[in-house]
Formats: sequence, structure tokens, C-alpha cells
Amino acid sequence: MNATPRILAMGGGGFGTSTQDLPLDLFAAGLTGRDSPSMCLLPTASGDPDTQIERFYSTFRDVGGQLSHLSLFRLGSWPVSLRKHILRQDLVYVGGGSLVNLLALWRAHGLDEALGEAWATGVVLCGVSAGAMCWFEHGVSRSHGGPQRVQGLGLLPGSLTVHHDSDPGRALVYREQLDAGMPDGYGLDDGVGLLFEGAEPVQAVTARDGAGAYRLSSRAGVLDEDPLDVDLLYPADRPAGPGEPVDELRELRLRRAVRERARQRGARG
Repeated sequence: MNATPRILAMGGGGFGTSTQDLPLDLFAAGLTGRDSPSMCLLPTASGDPDTQIERFYSTFRDVGGQLSHLSLFRLGSWPVSLRKHILRQDLVYVGGGSLVNLLALWRAHGLDEALGEAWATGVVLCGVSAGAMCWFEHGVSRSHGGPQRVQGLGLLPGSLTVHHDSDPGRALVYREQLDAGMPDGYGLDDGVGLLFEGAEPVQAVTARDGAGAYRLSSRAGVLDEDPLDVDLLYPADRPAGPGEPVDELRELRLRRAVRERARQRGARG
């Protein structure tokens, strides 16, 4: 197990959206430093939908060793020690949906504490949208309809807003909340992942041309966006965009290349 605490926060997209973000998902798996990592999906934020669960297994079928998911809505049919299962993983992937519902259910089942323990011992945590904001002190969520400030788990300091390019309403509320005392933080476009080692951001990555990551603060009521450097993951060999066919051989080469690159990075940590 890699002892470096790592979190990959993703602003939107991921395996639940299209093959476009496949390099980002494979990058996450490679951070474990394992050739066949044990990976668990937490689809809590969307109510444990079958479609998200099926896409998880399909996406990581050639990458993960032992793939699993935890359905908090169906524990009666599959009793399991949540803490033990989480601590056995190399990577925990949290899907998007409602941040408020996700946090409430996690706390009710003690998963918040189990995930904090796993992170401290080197289990890689990652997630998209609500599954990204949950790790921070605060996020701007649409769990109640309109964008609102929500308190997260606080494993990472500061705040996060997601879908920064596709949901401008969040930016307005984010600025208002910064002026009201919410700590500074980050904004992530769809398809962008920001990797933290410990409490520090060390790398931003994406498979989408032009997608960005930003350090956000408010000065005199004006949102200050400081762009971060974003590395494009294998632009010469990445999969097609939404709705376009993906050549199987090209996808296989991509899986191998991205996994190896991220695995080397994970092993160094």
C-alpha cells in the first residue's frame, strides 16, 4: 500500500459520461502503483443507480484486480463490514450526484470516518462532482436545487466548486460565499482532475482540450481566477469524443499507456 495520502478531485465527467474521460479514469487507477488494484465504487450520491455501477465495472474491467461497489441502499441484501471493506481497497471512486445526501448517508453509516482512516493509510480516494467536493471543507452544491454552500468532510483544506465551465451559476454563489467567509479554494472544469498529495495540489490533468483548473479567491467582491497548469493526458492517442466510435485497439493501447504512466507516478510516492 502506498503510504502517501492521495485524493484526485474531478470537476465533472468521468466514466459515467462518455469514453472521452477514459484517460482520466485510468490515471486515477494508476495512482495506486498496482498492476491490478482493488477498486471500490461508492455510488451513494446518485442513489446507487444500476447504470453507474455497470459502467464502473465495464470501464475498469481490464485494469482493476478485485472490483466492487458498496450500495448503502441495499445493505440488507449484502451485509458487509463497511470499514473493513474500504480499508482493503487500493482505490475508492465516488460517483456524482447529491453532495448533501452523500454526506448524510456516509455519516449515518460511519463511512466518513472509515474513508478518513483509509486516506491516512494510503488508499487513493477519487471522485467526480459531489464525489470531488466531499473531501474539502466546503463545496458549492445543487443538492437543494439552486447552488448552495455545503460543509464537506474536511480531509482537504479550503473549498471546491465543480462544473466550472458548464454551470456559471455556481461561480456566482461561490464568490458570494467567499465574501461571506468561506475559505478560498479551487474551481474545476468538466473532465479535469486535480491531484492532492497530503493537503497540497501537485498536478492537474485532463483529456479535454482547453479544460481548466483554477485557484479561486474573492477580492473586493470580484472573483479572482488564477489558472493552474493542466497536463493533457496522451492527446495523440486519446479516445474519441462523445457519440463517436472508439477503436478497440486504440482503446487498449491507451489503457496500457495511461495506466503505466500513472502507476510509475504512484510507485514513486
